[in-house]
Parts: sequence; structure tokens; C-alpha cells
Amino acid sequence: MEYRQLGNSNLQLSTITYGAFAIGGNMWGGTEKKEAIASIHAAIDHGVTSIDTAPFYGFGLSEAMIGEALAGKDRSNLQLLTKFGLVWDGSNQGRGEYFFDASHNGHNIPVFKYASPSNIIKEVEESLTRLRTDYIDLLQIHWPDNSTPIHETMEALHKLQQQGKIRAAGVSNYSAAQLEEASRTINIASNQVPYSMLNRSIENELLPHTLENKIGIIAYSPMERGLLTGKYFQDAKLKEDDHRHGYFGQHNLEQVKAFLEAIRPLAESKKASLAQLVLRWTTLQKGITVVLAGARNAEQAIANAQSMHIELTPDELVFINRELAAI
Repeated sequence: MEYRQLGNSNLQLSTITYGAFAIGGNMWGGTEKKEAIASIHAAIDHGVTSIDTAPFYGFGLSEAMIGEALAGKDRSNLQLLTKFGLVWDGSNQGRGEYFFDASHNGHNIPVFKYASPSNIIKEVEESLTRLRTDYIDLLQIHWPDNSTPIHETMEALHKLQQQGKIRAAGVSNYSAAQLEEASRTINIASNQVPYSMLNRSIENELLPHTLENKIGIIAYSPMERGLLTGKYFQDAKLKEDDHRHGYFGQHNLEQVKAFLEAIRPLAESKKASLAQLVLRWTTLQKGITVVLAGARNAEQAIANAQSMHIELTPDELVFINRELAAI
């Protein structure tokens, strides 16, 4: 495994960071607790030291399972990354900004973006309890909240940092302008944003800004939620409440399939899967600090970690990028 400094912070994260959205179950067709916990243990055993989660993932379930999985382990060698700012339980009393309805146990639950200082304090205490720890390594706003001034949100993070409850502050899904505004109040360690072979839009404006200002990039959805594994084209079955039924439709699936078949021989020559090749390519892109990779079982977690063993030559990277350009 390789470890990288996150922006201007003192955090060193594993380049492959465990992404804990899927094990929460909501929007992913459910979860299996025993296998989810085994996947966390397997990731750690294979060099992954960083775990990224959020209260919204499973409406608290993802954080709770991580807390259970890490009980008794030495926290000094592990980094817990979580978020705040998505509220679903009605405690915001109509405040905040409506986001969407999330499916959970057969019900649609309204989710709001709400990043007021009081809500941040409340969410952090709940996260600490679920994670069974007394500090969070990186606390990130989950989505921009237009109902709360950015400086108020960042002032709350600054207080939490002073209290020792968080080691570093980050954001998610922020634009370059929002990053600049947030940085006036607190040192921003990172911005967590979508980035993949099929979605490189951050390269236009955001990435130059983060490189210039030494802000880390945490890339999420590098596999396009499983599409780039190739399994979707091999009769993989998605459960009825799996959000990927609609998500995959944004891409030209025939072109994606052709691209994956074009690079499959390269993966095979490395004795790697398509997923491993895609992950490794993502870690090698300029400005990308760490890459989130989800796993539902130990086998997947081990494969994600072992993607870092792949060596890609400059010519092989040129080949992959040339094939990508055809999509």
C-alpha cells in the first residue's frame, strides 16, 4: 500500500481508502452485516488504514458497523473520515435545503442539506458514539448547503478542531469558488468529489485550484458504482431498490462495454481484474490524493487493496487514455 499526505493537513491516508457507502445498504439493495464487517477487517489486514463513511450511509448503520469492526483496535494507526450536513429524521424542523427522497426499508424519506453550527455539533456527537471513538480524523460537509453561510459552517469546524474532536476539516462536492470562501475561515484539507474514467470534469477548473492551493482530492465513485468492473455486462442482477438502475443510464453503455473489452487484455496481462486496473489508473492521475473503493465482502476489499501492486508503464497509460478518448 502507498500512503499520501492529505493536502496541508498532517493526515497520511492509504491511497486506496475504504468507501463505506455501500455497506450502509440504503440505495444499494441492502447489506449483510457479517460480510461488511469482514470486509473492513480484510481491508485493514491488507494495508488500508483509512475508512470514509457518513451518517447518511444506512442512516447511521455504516458508522455503527465501522465502530463495531474497529472496537479494540489501535486508533493511532487508523484514520476515520466521516461527514455531516444531510438530515433525514425531522430534527431540522423544516430548516435546511431539501435535497431528495431516499428509499429505505420500502419507504421514501425526505433528506435535507443542513449545515448550521448547532446541527454540526449534534451530528458529530452522534457520529462519535456510533464510531465508538473520541475523535474524527477528517470531518467533511457532505454537500453544500445554500441555507447556511459557508463561514458559519467553517467556524463550527474550527471550534471542533480546537476541542480536539476533529483533526482536520474537509468538504465534499464543493466548487472552486466555495473552496476559496471556506478557506478564508479554516484550513481545508480536502475536497471529496466524483472522479472516474467516465467523469473527469474536475480537471477543467477544480483540480487546478486544489493543486495551486495544496488541497487534497478524495475521489469517489471511481468505478462508477460498479459499472467499470464489467460485471454489469455479464448478467449481473441489481435488486429492485438499487439506485444504479437509473444511475447507469447516464452513460453510453455500448461504448463503455467496448472500452472495457479493449483494456481487458491489459488487465489480464497484469493478472488483474478490470476493477483493479481501473482503480490503479485512477490513483495515478495528477492531483488525485486518495481513491475511495467500496467492498461488500472480504474478497472485494482484498482485491481493492491489491490494485496498488499493479505497475503501469507510460505507454500503457497512453493506451488506456487513447481508448478512453473514444467514449
